[in-house]
Amino acid sequence: MPSPTSQRSVPLRLLAISGSARQESTNTALLHAVRKAAPEGINVTVFDALGTLPVFSPDLEANPLPPSVAAFMSAVETCHGIIISSPEYVRTLPGGLKNAIDWLVSGEQIIDKPVALLHASHRGDDMLATLRLVLSTITSRFEPDIFERFALMKASPDEIAHIMRAPEQKARIQTYLTSFANACETTKDELIG
Repeated sequence: MPSPTSQRSVPLRLLAISGSARQESTNTALLHAVRKAAPEGINVTVFDALGTLPVFSPDLEANPLPPSVAAFMSAVETCHGIIISSPEYVRTLPGGLKNAIDWLVSGEQIIDKPVALLHASHRGDDMLATLRLVLSTITSRFEPDIFERFALMKASPDEIAHIMRAPEQKARIQTYLTSFANACETTKDELIG
C-alpha cells in the first residue's frame, strides 16, 4: 500500500515509543513489527530504552541534560510524529513511560507533535484512558481516533513477529500508519520541514 509520502524526497519520520522496559516486551515486539511493515515513505524508529532515563527532577533539567535524556528529547524533536504502545500496570501507566513524559512536559518538543496509540492487548482500557488524558494535555496534536489494537498478550517476540507478518495483519499496520502519516503531513513542514 503506498504512503502519501512516497513521492517526497524526505521520508516521514515516526518515533515509536515502547512503554515497557522489559527486554521481552510484547509492546516493543509489536513496534518492531510495525517498523518492518511500514510502507514506502514512512520510516519508523523504535525507542525501547525507557529504563535508561533517570527519574525526572527539575534539578536535572539544567544544561547539560543527562545524556540519555538529551538523546530521547532529540529523538522526539526530530520526528514528525510519535506512536506509543504501552502495557497496563496496576490499571495505569507504567512508571517508566510516565517518567519519560515528565521529562517532556517543560520543553517544547512535544507541544505540537502528532501522537497516536497502538495497543498489544485485548485488555488495558484503564491505562489507555489515562494515557489519552495525559497526551491530550501535553500536545495539541493527540490523535485519539487513530488507534489500532492487536491481541498479542503472552506471545513471545518471535511469535509476534510471525503473527504480524501475516498479510491481514500487515495490511492493518499499513492502514494505521497511512492514516497517521496523513495526520502528520498537515503539520510536517511547520514542525521541522
